[in-house]
Amino acid sequence: MSTPTVHSIKPRVAVHKFSSCDGCQLAFLNLGEELLVLAERVELVHFAEAGALDPDTEVDVAFVEGSLSTPEDIERIQHIRQHCRMLIAIGACATSGGIQALRNSANGAEWVAQIYSHPDAISSLERSTPIASQVKVDFELWGCPVSSSQILAVVNSLLLGVAPHDNADKVCTECKRRNLTCVMVSHGVACMGPVTRAGCGALCPSMGRDCYGCYGPAENTNTDALAAQFRALGLTPQAIVQRFQSINSQAPVFLAAANKVKTR
Repeated sequence: MSTPTVHSIKPRVAVHKFSSCDGCQLAFLNLGEELLVLAERVELVHFAEAGALDPDTEVDVAFVEGSLSTPEDIERIQHIRQHCRMLIAIGACATSGGIQALRNSANGAEWVAQIYSHPDAISSLERSTPIASQVKVDFELWGCPVSSSQILAVVNSLLLGVAPHDNADKVCTECKRRNLTCVMVSHGVACMGPVTRAGCGALCPSMGRDCYGCYGPAENTNTDALAAQFRALGLTPQAIVQRFQSINSQAPVFLAAANKVKTR
């Protein structure tokens, strides 16, 4: 990604939502007082959850939460891409399809028919896909949800005219920095930390729980070794597949790891 520059004296920013739970938008609202400071540095022209409504305006930066799940989503994301200088996908739904992408391996038409009395009224894509499947994305911020500190760091980087930092380190590094005991080594708990990118502050391991892979695959992941370790801990093949096919099930690294376990 080339180094971004923001030419406007007060950059225009939009926050858009697609299929999602709103958790990543809350990362903005949870900034608290820092959000007020941020509002003085940028012009929030569209952010429905915060009150600003102008989805069609030209902006410098568009933050997009959520996956693409309907034909209307395809048209809308293309419109957003045409009207922004930079597009940043935030959260697991926007970067890998999220929880709703679990339907990609099932028969969606059957699900709809079982749930709705008039399934013909439901218009949805066959697959739930990340934003980058349809338009150019300038930066991806992984997490479920992303944190307020991540959002603030990205905005500050853009205001300074430098590329945002992609923290692809593993959760294990955060455990070490916090002097946390490894839950897999000490308690025999199947933990996704060795293949999951940092950013959460090792939240679950700090509570003695295993990492669930919320932040997606880290760099240089060795999923074969982790799957072997899970087997040594007594997990069945189905349980191992479920570990990889969770929040970021359609992330290529996790999807390939799950498929490899299935074929063994």
